[in-house]
Amino acid sequence: MRANRKMAQKKGWSFMDKGPQLNRMKELFNPGSVAVIGASDKPDKLGFHVMKSLTRGGYAGRIFPVNPGAGEIMGLRAFPSVSACNGCVDLAIVVVPANRAPDVFRECAAAGVKGIVLITAGFKEIDDPGGGRIHSEIAAIANDAGIPVIGPNTFGMINLLADLNASFTPEFSLVRKGSIALVSQSGGISHLLGFMAMRMDLGFRMIVGLGNRLNVDFAEMVAFLADDPDTRVIVLYIEGIDDAAAFVNAARNVMGRKPILAYKTGTGRVGDAASRSHTGSLAGRHAIYTASFAQAGILTMDTTETLLDAAKALSAAPLPAGPGVAVLSGQAGPSMAACDVCEAEGLDIIRFAPRTQETINRLLPPLALRTNPVDMGPAWYDAAAIKGIIQTVMDDGNVDGILLLMMFASANRDAVSGISGLLKSWRQRKPLISCIVSPPGIWDEAIRGLEASGALVNFPTPERAAQAMVNLWRFRKMRQEAPAAQ
Repeated sequence: MRANRKMAQKKGWSFMDKGPQLNRMKELFNPGSVAVIGASDKPDKLGFHVMKSLTRGGYAGRIFPVNPGAGEIMGLRAFPSVSACNGCVDLAIVVVPANRAPDVFRECAAAGVKGIVLITAGFKEIDDPGGGRIHSEIAAIANDAGIPVIGPNTFGMINLLADLNASFTPEFSLVRKGSIALVSQSGGISHLLGFMAMRMDLGFRMIVGLGNRLNVDFAEMVAFLADDPDTRVIVLYIEGIDDAAAFVNAARNVMGRKPILAYKTGTGRVGDAASRSHTGSLAGRHAIYTASFAQAGILTMDTTETLLDAAKALSAAPLPAGPGVAVLSGQAGPSMAACDVCEAEGLDIIRFAPRTQETINRLLPPLALRTNPVDMGPAWYDAAAIKGIIQTVMDDGNVDGILLLMMFASANRDAVSGISGLLKSWRQRKPLISCIVSPPGIWDEAIRGLEASGALVNFPTPERAAQAMVNLWRFRKMRQEAPAAQ
């Protein structure tokens, strides 16, 4: 990748520039027309699944199937070549064998194609040196023509907001639209996170599989997403980076403006070796990555679950003004689990202001936990008391964020409906992270409604809810320390 960037700069092309090059990135992700080079109507071909993704994903632009051996594919007229499409192609999705890629790239350049998604594998990631030579050849063609390329060796990319599914997985179109942009080196992790997001009802702005990064790497994606008004949180899955300096510089330029979350694998000997063979890049020492990421204002995560949980919280909750947390629970046990996470990760289980404590003491019996954390269980049958406790804690100036934990029991069936109006009207003036859990079909619709209204952000366990609050505070601290924020 470093060699490719030097080549691009020598020819006057750099994706890191802010002018026409940034526009090319916009055109890559928002094409008015798409050609599938290697399109097929046979289910055993990748070109079939790419066509299925495009045609069933709701894409409103024109689709050109390109296959010299077909007259029609999926009800659309097929063309023998890109040039036969009369210069109408903005984006080309390429699924032909690797040895045909140079000719296809030359044809795309001549036809004025603005972006390419190269799904094909068989380039620098393989042991055969011929793959590396083809990789360099097509990189030179693309850079000379100023064409940004996603891939090779990728599942593709999806722009949810444009209904563009330029991948071989039609099911990605089922992901809810949102403000989180996922950029991943691994197609498998992209699929995992996408399917997890469906179960979490989490919305994505786009999902991009970088693959072997011909000329669009993490640095280029971070620079593009930094100025994308529809992206609120940038999520990265990283195995290895060839040009770490460019990436760190791009991230520093975003520091304090948008959260960048990164999950870096390949930390051990086996993972390092797997990364080299999977994406053709050097994984490197994990400690060096961790230190560099911290200096660039990147929040590192250690599991796919925490990665998505942090993205969910940062996309839907305000940042806490400080580390002071109030824990309100319908049962004592979950509050203990949440407090353990908070205290271990640097949040303060604060002492309430005297007026707040007096109100709680009045609304709860003496045997209940009335200091922070608060056990609201004894007030299950008193909706006014529950609302009073929550309201007084909301108004407490010592409280920077609230963890609201409630497990269903028959006696508290109406508890969520009883507080919904208060939560919706308050609308997270401070972050309100919850773990409200019931058997399927009891509170599900109510929780979805509260999340959709911006009243809270819900998680399935108290530990995950607490960790999400931790990550909100981590980003707040980082933003306070960022030069751009000063």
